Amino acid sequence: MDRSSGKKPNQKPSAPRPPLPEIDILALNEEGIGIGRQGPREVWISGALPGEKVQFAIEHQGQRRLVGSLKKVLNPHPERIPSPCRHARFCQGCPLIVLPYPAQLRFKEERVGESLNKHPALQHLRIEPILAAPHPLGYRSSAKLVFAKQRGKVSLGLYRRGSHDVIDIGDCPLHHPLLNRVVRVVREEVERQNIFVYDENKGRGLLRYLLIRVAPESSRAMVTFVTAERNFRELIHLGKWLQRKVPEVISVHQNINAKAGNVIVGRETQKLFGHSDLITTVGDIRLRISPTSFFQVNPDQAAAIYALVRRWAALTKGENAVDLYCGIGGIALNLARDAGFVIGIESVEEAVRNARDNAAMNGLGNCSFRAGDAALLMEELAEEMPPGSVLTLNPPRSGCDGKVLEAAAKMAPRAMIYVSCDPDTLGRDLASLDDLGFRAVTAQPVDMFPQTSHVETVVRLAPKTKR
Repeated sequence: MDRSSGKKPNQKPSAPRPPLPEIDILALNEEGIGIGRQGPREVWISGALPGEKVQFAIEHQGQRRLVGSLKKVLNPHPERIPSPCRHARFCQGCPLIVLPYPAQLRFKEERVGESLNKHPALQHLRIEPILAAPHPLGYRSSAKLVFAKQRGKVSLGLYRRGSHDVIDIGDCPLHHPLLNRVVRVVREEVERQNIFVYDENKGRGLLRYLLIRVAPESSRAMVTFVTAERNFRELIHLGKWLQRKVPEVISVHQNINAKAGNVIVGRETQKLFGHSDLITTVGDIRLRISPTSFFQVNPDQAAAIYALVRRWAALTKGENAVDLYCGIGGIALNLARDAGFVIGIESVEEAVRNARDNAAMNGLGNCSFRAGDAALLMEELAEEMPPGSVLTLNPPRSGCDGKVLEAAAKMAPRAMIYVSCDPDTLGRDLASLDDLGFRAVTAQPVDMFPQTSHVETVVRLAPKTKR
C-alpha cells in the first residue's frame, strides 16, 4: 500500500462525477414552479425563477415532463431573495418564497387574469388589484402533518413533492408559532416513548397524521391524532404530556383511519380529553370548529372575504340569502346580520352541526343549515326561495357541478357571489353561468396563502336581464 496516498498500488482512481445538467428557466407555471425545456420535454424545477440559468438534479422523467430539484442558481433573478425557510429546497410547498412579497402578488394577479380572460364571456370582467395579506409569514392557523419512521428516527412533516418521503419540519415559517411548538414537542415525545409510527408499506403501526388548529386571538390549540388502530392508552399519555409541555393545548382527539391510501381523516373521531371544539373569532363572528371540519387557514384573510361578501350582498331585512358549500357557517352568519333569513347548505354533517352551534353562539336566530347533496338541495330551494334572493357559492377546488349551476340560475337571485380557490375552475364556472344568464361583473383576488402559488378570488355576478 502506498502509505502517502492511502491507496493500494493497483487501485484505480474513482471516476469523476458527471457535471449537473443546466437549463434556462423560461416562465413560472400556475403552481409557481420554474419551467424550462429540454428537447420536446418540459423541465419543472421548484424554486427556480424566470430568466435564471440553474443546475439541477433529475428526480423523475416522463415522456413529456422531467422533474428536477434545484441545486445551484448560476445567474439569479434580479428580485430573488434568500429563503427564510431552511426546508424550502426540499419541501417545495412554498415555491414563491424566494420572491419579495410585491412580486408574489403580481404573479397571482396575472394568474387570475390569464385564467379568466381566456374565456370570451369574461373578457369584460373588471379585476381589482389583489388584496394583500397583512402577515405574509406566520399566518397559518392549522396544519396536517404526517408521521414516518425514517433512518431509525421519527419524522413529522410533509411529503416531498412526487414521493412518499417525509420532510421533517420542526419550524415552518408559515405556521403560527404555537403550531411549531406543538410539532416539536409531539415529535420528541413520540421518539422518547418509542410509539409505533404507521408504516404505509407494511400497513402496520399506530400514528399516521397530526392535525393541529390554533385560535390566534386566544393562543389556544386543539390537537387530533389520526391513528390506524383504536388503541388509545398511549395517546392519552402522549396527550397529557403534550398539555404539560404546551398548556395552550385545550383538547386532544383521536381520529381512526384504518384504510390504506392517502385520505387523511377517517369517519370516526373521539375526544380523549379537554374541550370538544375550538372557538375562534374571525372578524366580529365567533366560530366553533370541530377537529375535522374544514376552515380557512388564514383567519385575517377569511375575515376580509367575509366582509367583502357582506358588502357586495348589501342585504336588507326583507331579503333572504342562500350560502352554498357553507362549511361551519362563516359567510352565512355574516350575511345573517343584515338579511331577513339565511339558509346554508353543506354536505359534511359535522360542519353543519358546527354551523348551527355558531348561529346560536352569535345570537343569530334567522339562520337554517341543511346537510346533503348540493345539487338536490338547490333544486328544492329553487322552488322554495322567492326570486330576488342573494346566492353565495364557496365550492371546493374542483368547482361546482353543472347541475348546481343550473339550479342556482333557476333560483333567479338578484345577485350571486362566488368565492373560489382555483382560478381555472372559477373561469369555467363563470363562463357556464354566463350561458345561464348571469354576468360576472367584478373579481377581487385575495392572497389567502402567501409564499405559495394559491390564490382566492371573489366574484360578483348579476343577472343579464332584470328579474
